[in-house]
Amino acid sequence: MIAIYPGSFDPITFGHLDIIKRGTRLFDQVIVAVLCNPNKAPLFPVEQRMQQIKDCTQNLSNVTVDSFVGLTVEYAKQRDATVLLRGLRVLSDFEKELQMAHTNKTLWEEMETVFLATSNEYSFLSSSVVKEIARFGGSVEHLIPKSVALDVYKCYAKTPTVNQTQTKPTTNLPQKHSPSKNNSDNWKNL
Repeated sequence: MIAIYPGSFDPITFGHLDIIKRGTRLFDQVIVAVLCNPNKAPLFPVEQRMQQIKDCTQNLSNVTVDSFVGLTVEYAKQRDATVLLRGLRVLSDFEKELQMAHTNKTLWEEMETVFLATSNEYSFLSSSVVKEIARFGGSVEHLIPKSVALDVYKCYAKTPTVNQTQTKPTTNLPQKHSPSKNNSDNWKNL
């Protein structure tokens, strides 16, 4: 049985890899399918995301990497796959994914969706979280493979995102202290 694991994978995370590895134990073949969404401005081009995934899954013999445009169901038909593999992190994921599973079923009766609960250590993790941390100069090597992290760092090193204007820090220190019976009153505003 062939399963499609569709997504943007921009970038691929340890959470994605967890679902892929677990999927390989359930299905004869897992096709990691990178969605080309013309409405999004991804960090990496499709070809680079595909290569990142190939590099990260090279030790998994029943994983292939591909890309597609359009409806996932139509792509699954082309690849003779009848299962969509999806990871669930939180309750809001389930609501969205269940709606999508029902929609896909109306498009093709043969399509089944298999949900895997994300492992606890990745329940907070998303590509968006990785990009947000990296954008502000934080380390992401504990969230994504090191080779992918290097690509992310290179990408953000070229794109300044924080306003470069420096402003002088202001302080609200009093100009003069007037003596009072209780000197602690003068320090409340510091």
